[in-house]
Amino acid sequence: MAPRRETVWLAPSLLSADPGALAEAVRAAEESGADALHVDVMDGHFVPNISFGPGWVAAVRRRTRLPLDIHLMIESPEKYVRKFAEAGGTTLVFHAEATDQPEEMVRSVHDLGVGAGVAIRPETPLAQVEPLLDRVDELIVMSVHPGFSGQQFLPEALPKVRAARARIDRDGLGVELSVDGGVTVETARPAVAAGATFLVCGNSVYARGTVAENLAELRRAVDLGRRDRSEVR
Repeated sequence: MAPRRETVWLAPSLLSADPGALAEAVRAAEESGADALHVDVMDGHFVPNISFGPGWVAAVRRRTRLPLDIHLMIESPEKYVRKFAEAGGTTLVFHAEATDQPEEMVRSVHDLGVGAGVAIRPETPLAQVEPLLDRVDELIVMSVHPGFSGQQFLPEALPKVRAARARIDRDGLGVELSVDGGVTVETARPAVAAGATFLVCGNSVYARGTVAENLAELRRAVDLGRRDRSEVR
């Protein structure tokens, strides 16, 4: 794996965009300096919501060069990884709670030539995925209960982020440490200070105002969080 970047990436979540204007949402994010796009795939079983499929991801891929971070909030993710890789996913992130063969999932995704990630719900301990940290490209720490956009950030996620950062740094791993859920100007700063390098931001980008203004405000919060973190070191 590549060494960890010193910058923090912002990935607007298309789940929060206007479903009738998704092409415009993609274009606005790219033109406003987003680093990636986050796509929540939900099946109505693993989480109580239904969202996007491989065809939709392929349509997004045709409209952007940004990396596509595909968050598989689905049961039996092993059945679908090939379809989402072929659709243009850059990184496929499965949930640790959705499979009893996580090591095989990581191998299968890497064999498809794309990045592999693992996500954990708020109630799932970090210890459940620590054996995977030297194999995955991304760890998503959920800071809301997965399923719906617009939820409030759960501050109890921060100790988990700090613990993950300590383990990643201790072992010199190149894992992207992501925080997903309730990321706003107010919560981005402590998330970055805790060690996050990738923030999934939904309503804070798309719910009001312009995408450009919202991403700029989030960048300022990220810079403050990086300063906070450097002062702690």
